[in-house]
Amino acid sequence: MQGRNWILAGAAVFVGLLAVFIANTWFSSVEKRQEDVVQQQKLSRIVVAMQDMAFGTPLSGQNLKLAAWPAASVPAGAFTSLDEAMKGGRVALRPIVAGEPVLASKVSGPDGRASISANLPAGKLAFAIPINDVSGVGGFVRPGDMVDVLLTRRIPGDGATDQDKMTDVVLEAVPVIGIDQVADEKKTDPAIGKTATLEVDTVGAQKLALARELGVLSLALRNVQDALTGRRPTVVPRQLSANPYYIPQRRTGGAATSAPASRAALAAVMPGLPGVLPAASAPARPKGPTMTVVRGSDSSVYEVQRGH
Repeated sequence: MQGRNWILAGAAVFVGLLAVFIANTWFSSVEKRQEDVVQQQKLSRIVVAMQDMAFGTPLSGQNLKLAAWPAASVPAGAFTSLDEAMKGGRVALRPIVAGEPVLASKVSGPDGRASISANLPAGKLAFAIPINDVSGVGGFVRPGDMVDVLLTRRIPGDGATDQDKMTDVVLEAVPVIGIDQVADEKKTDPAIGKTATLEVDTVGAQKLALARELGVLSLALRNVQDALTGRRPTVVPRQLSANPYYIPQRRTGGAATSAPASRAALAAVMPGLPGVLPAASAPARPKGPTMTVVRGSDSSVYEVQRGH
């Protein structure tokens, strides 16, 4: 009987110790979580914008302030003092909204120069092309947009005329840095510009420089989320109609011009085109003297036979 009591007492002690261990483990984990929360909630003071700032806005005490920020979420490049942020007359290189942290990547260096080159990614160039109200999509192309660049020029070849044009897509999905001298992405109102500055690589800049000399450049506005690119076909005038037609040059005075005179000759120049009109054959010229007979408003020409 006494041995049984010892066994029950030992079991009770074991269960009690186990309960104490489990309780201590649970409370330790709770304390650890609470410490982590406290650590995460520790605040730092960083420089943020007091008001919206556009490209080139100087940083000053009127548009900057120190604000409390979670220490675990302080972004890289944040300034911790106003003097550091305004050192050397820094200016904004990108639009900054009110309440946004002012980062070193969004402002100029201590020299205070606001330049497009400081805002270009590595390996990219800024290249300007001429535009107008039509080629610039009616003024709706603004900084920050994505565009395709189209070239319209004369078809190469000795037989091409000024009416023989072709259009190619030179570049696709090109970011627009600025229109004229405006690089502010927040200015979205339509405005007619004379130049568009595009962000391209070295080969893209070479293509634009050559295309500018060959013909007329136009911009086509695309969705910024549309990253679909690929080889685009060349478009020529005969592709603008579902049923291409051709009118040959008329014959005058019995002398034929250099236009194709038959369907076979035309097919050799423009193969596979339905609905092509063949050149009309000219009437034979009389070999002898003629006489014109007028009946009302109609006139007829008769060949006069010579007597023997």
